[in-house]
Amino acid sequence: MLDVPVLETSRLRMRGHQLSDFENSARLWGDPAVTQYIREKPFTPEESWSRLLRHAGHWALLGFGMWVVEDKSSGAFVGDVGFLDLRRDLDPPVDLAPEVGWVLTPSAHGQGYATEAVQAALAWGDEKFDRARTTCIIAPQNQRSIRVAEKCGFRESMKVKYHGTELLLLARDLGKG
Repeated sequence: MLDVPVLETSRLRMRGHQLSDFENSARLWGDPAVTQYIREKPFTPEESWSRLLRHAGHWALLGFGMWVVEDKSSGAFVGDVGFLDLRRDLDPPVDLAPEVGWVLTPSAHGQGYATEAVQAALAWGDEKFDRARTTCIIAPQNQRSIRVAEKCGFRESMKVKYHGTELLLLARDLGKG
């Protein structure tokens, strides 16, 4: 198994997913408040299990992926942040990789954790990737995530459709956060 780098900020610890993270992950992805801008219904435990395995697979096969984000002082699960290559079927077709993603538990919203964790991931990515940019896609209604993206140097690039839903594609030049 590939060693996932551990990243730390002043308040957060970011590490690779473990089997013991399943309950927290299933609770996160099963929460309608978390998934409201991602899809029509929360993820089932079975779908959450597949996500957990996908996160491990990204690191094993691609050398990058998502991190579990924890509060350093309490050890509490905060969410998932990192990079993905999902080969999304977008209209128009766009290569998003490396795509940055983040999702936090509702109890962590509004505390600056997302910006802090995304910035740490981007700093790691700036050293790792040989591409000129990173991307993310966000529902236009998700103003909190759009603000996080903008604070991290992302700017709207274009509108795309994914599974019939219009999303904003935001891009960031590496090292420009």
